[in-house]
Amino acid sequence: MWAQWAQQILLAAIGVSAGAAAAGGLFAFIVELGVVADFADRTHTADKILLYESSVALGGIIGNLIYIFQIGLSAGAAQSDIGKGMLGIFGIFAGIFVGCWSMALAEILNVFPVFMRRVRIVRYVAAFTISVAIGKGLGAGLFFFKGW
Repeated sequence: MWAQWAQQILLAAIGVSAGAAAAGGLFAFIVELGVVADFADRTHTADKILLYESSVALGGIIGNLIYIFQIGLSAGAAQSDIGKGMLGIFGIFAGIFVGCWSMALAEILNVFPVFMRRVRIVRYVAAFTISVAIGKGLGAGLFFFKGW
C-alpha cells in the first residue's frame, strides 16, 4: 500500500516538474521575443510591465487548468446570452493572443522586410498591410458566422 502511494507521489512530482519546465520555457520564449516589453514600449506604459508579465503568466496558468480539468461551457450555457458573451470574449482574447504571437515571430524573423524587398512592393506597404488585415477579418468572420 505504501509503495503504491510513494509511486503516485513520485509520478505527481515528475508531472508537476515537467509541466513547470515546459511552462518556464514557453514564458522564457515570450520574454525573449520581447512581446510584453514591445507592447509596453508602444503603449508608453512601461511602468506597468510587471502587471503585463503577471497577466501573461496568469493566463497560462488558467489556460492549463482549463485544459487539464476540461472545464467548458455546457450546450445549454452556450445557448444562453451569458454563454454566448463569454465565448465571444474568449474568442477576442484568443485572437489577440494568436495575432500577437504570429506578428512577434514574423518581426523577429524579419519576414516582412525581406518579403517586401524581394517582391519589390516597398511603396505599397500600407495597402499590403490593410489587405492582410481585411482578408484575416473576413476569413475569421466567415469561419465563425457560417460555422465552418
